[in-house]
Amino acid sequence: MREITLEELLEAGCHFGHQVTRSNPKARDFVFEARDNIHIIDLAKTKEGLEEAGVFIKELAQKGGNLLIVATKRQAQGIIQDQIKRVKDMFNTVGKAPNDGLFYVTNRWIGGVLTNLSEVSKNYQKLSDLKEKLVSPEEKAKYTKREIGLWEKEKQRLEALYGGVAELKEKPDAMFIIDSHLEDPAVKEARNMGVTTVAIVDTNADPHIIDYPIPANDDAVGSIELISAYIIDAWIEGRKVFEANTRKQAEKETKLSEAKSASGGKDKKTEAKAPEKTKNKSKLKKETKAKKK
Repeated sequence: MREITLEELLEAGCHFGHQVTRSNPKARDFVFEARDNIHIIDLAKTKEGLEEAGVFIKELAQKGGNLLIVATKRQAQGIIQDQIKRVKDMFNTVGKAPNDGLFYVTNRWIGGVLTNLSEVSKNYQKLSDLKEKLVSPEEKAKYTKREIGLWEKEKQRLEALYGGVAELKEKPDAMFIIDSHLEDPAVKEARNMGVTTVAIVDTNADPHIIDYPIPANDDAVGSIELISAYIIDAWIEGRKVFEANTRKQAEKETKLSEAKSASGGKDKKTEAKAPEKTKNKSKLKKETKAKKK
């Protein structure tokens, strides 16, 4: 993983916090000073938190874990969608069910995505059914244009809400959250379900409820872009290691199965020859007895 510098964090505007009157007292640990009634974040602590989070994310990806990204604020939506596309292009999962272990919510957090997955997954199934109907010409021929139009609208609505998590069959191993204060419902669900959280934490938020807090400006586009790119880079590095190990394991298993089948073939030949040897031995015994007589 590349080392991020304080200059990069400064240029991205990661050091600007909220107004002093809007600050959370628990966030004072990473406040450097107050300037013109604005809290300035200590970038040394931002760097430390970001690197710790990067190491965790990389290790998670190496183990084949799942990561759910939550970024519903306007400034973050496009950035995260671009980062997701970068991962899918790299692992060739565009247009397929995600097998890169990465899921996302960029429209609105729907309560129960983690705590009531059995009920929310019914909407995932509904979305899947609508996709199948709208693709099949035979199905579309059975219904009117109005009905098909309503299906299309419903599909778009469900896709906007659940498109990034529709393939999530169980709770994720970790969540990366842009703005832990805004995404408080998602943070609470993650804590209730024991999901590890990584989040950008501004001066108006409580860093103690996040497992890997990254103290930084969660409103500036530059700050969100720099931090999310670093986290996704860490994910990509770890995922590459995981895929390489998976391929090696698959090759090893293939070689073992081939070796077993080869040894099994030899055993059959030996078994086939065994009766012949028995016949020869009995023939020799008879001949020896005849000679003695």
